Amino acid sequence: MWQLAAKALLSGVLIAAIAEIGKRLPTMGALVASLPLVSVLGMILLWHARPDAENMAVHAEATFWYVLPSLPMFLLIAVLLRNGVPFWAALIAGSVLTVVLYIAMTQVGTRIGLKL
Repeated sequence: MWQLAAKALLSGVLIAAIAEIGKRLPTMGALVASLPLVSVLGMILLWHARPDAENMAVHAEATFWYVLPSLPMFLLIAVLLRNGVPFWAALIAGSVLTVVLYIAMTQVGTRIGLKL
């Protein structure tokens, strides 16, 4: 149980640090947020729990493919905000787009042989 709490605390600290950096330096906050810190941390914890090279390879490859449908969300949010759409509406629209693209990735990916 303490390991789960430690993981949650570390994740929270990471998110808080990104928010604090972003308040002062928005571009630097975006750079730190874009780093695959959560993915790398997740892979380290997964490896610790189950040191299996094939399992890790499948995880890393699937992570790559699932990152792609999440990227348009950021552009959509930026465009909507610059066109006067309120933040929460832009965030919801970006999130809906991401869900739709995740579903599409899952359906298309399995058809072309991706392990998702």
